[in-house]
Amino acid sequence: MLKDSVRTKTYQNAIYQNAFLFKDKVVLDVGAGTGILSLFCAKTGAKHVYAVECSIMADTAIEIVKANGYSNVVTVLKGKVEEIELPSKVDVIISEWMGYFLLFENMVNSVLFARDKWLVPGGAVLPDRTSLYLTAIEDADYKLDKIDFWKNVYGFDMSCVRKQAMLEPLVDTVDQNQIVTNCQLLKTMDIEKMDSRDVSFSAPFKLVAQRNDYVHALVAYFDVSFTKCHKPIGFSTGPRSRPTHWKQTVLYLEDDLTMCEGEAVTGTMSVSLNSKNPRDIDIKLTYHFNGKRSQASRTQEYRMR
Repeated sequence: MLKDSVRTKTYQNAIYQNAFLFKDKVVLDVGAGTGILSLFCAKTGAKHVYAVECSIMADTAIEIVKANGYSNVVTVLKGKVEEIELPSKVDVIISEWMGYFLLFENMVNSVLFARDKWLVPGGAVLPDRTSLYLTAIEDADYKLDKIDFWKNVYGFDMSCVRKQAMLEPLVDTVDQNQIVTNCQLLKTMDIEKMDSRDVSFSAPFKLVAQRNDYVHALVAYFDVSFTKCHKPIGFSTGPRSRPTHWKQTVLYLEDDLTMCEGEAVTGTMSVSLNSKNPRDIDIKLTYHFNGKRSQASRTQEYRMR
């Protein structure tokens, strides 16, 4: 997180420019890592900050907090937020919980648990809103080199490897010039109001070509917003925004679609937590296209792990 200036500066600005949310308040930092968000809150005037981190990074966070003179304000708790105990309720919960494709690793449920157990009525969760988007891209070079390559490897059929490659979404930075269609909002999550069941959802989409081109993949990305701030603060992980650690999530299609400007590919995307490992994400994509130059109708499944 520290080297990702887009997300770290956004959190810093949200905290420093909105001291009224933190001044003399008790704050819970879920998944604190090095404790950078806790230090931002302490510097802004928080009464006390509980920084919860389950990994060995908690030991490092204790040293960092001490080195910067905030041991009297920031208490680092090593453990899962579902298992730790606090001496009181908190006024604010802050967390950098987002994963690839927004939901990968399912840390949002830890934030929801903390909200339900520790947040005072009327308290704030920051950031409080996220939105997941979908668009379509041309990406012939990568698909040919990394996926279709397996159809014929020095004269041998290795399509079984291709099947595995198709199952796993690619996390990578997409050039905005590859975008062929509009961007469709799939899901908005209000972290203060949603419950854990909202992590699984189905959403329809309609992607309309903005030029004549081929489509080889769909791309998902998300926006993050701090709506309780005096001025809107947030960031996007989309292809047209500054790159972040999350990049974008690319889902390659079995079919290569030849789209003319104004034609649309429609369908539904279903997202759920994997039954065997809830940190993994299962994605089911159904799409239909009936264009002048090509037609396709298919259901594909992917797993982020």
